[in-house]
Amino acid sequence: MATIETPARAPAADRGPLDARAGRERPVGGFELWAWLFMRISGLVLLFLAVGHVLIMHVVDEGVDRVDFAFVQLRWQSVFWRTWDWMMLTLALLHGINGLRNVVMDHVPRIGLRVALNLGFAVLGFALFVLGSVVVFTFDPSAWPPSP
Repeated sequence: MATIETPARAPAADRGPLDARAGRERPVGGFELWAWLFMRISGLVLLFLAVGHVLIMHVVDEGVDRVDFAFVQLRWQSVFWRTWDWMMLTLALLHGINGLRNVVMDHVPRIGLRVALNLGFAVLGFALFVLGSVVVFTFDPSAWPPSP
């Protein structure tokens, strides 16, 4: 039978402090530390943005029945709501792509495949970011409905 080699762990002095909830080591520095911090901070901000979105769009007043094109048209006349939606789009994409990167780094052993998957996710995320940003920033509420 083939033996499975496990990677050697760094000595305890070289490892970062344990994240008690995740049971994993917290990164000490560099890109991984910033990615780790970003996940926690963006998660909190996204929680605020998403709960606010759900309450405003689906709970307040008449609920989801009032949401139609005219509602979005009126809402997006405000820079505040465009910024809110764009921030939610941006943070959700970055948070999700970073989460996918973590999953790939944890579960894909081949370096070439890891690089290819992470590059594919980054390209897809960038394309979705560009498309979403174009919609948010170029939408002209006064141009709808189009005149015949």
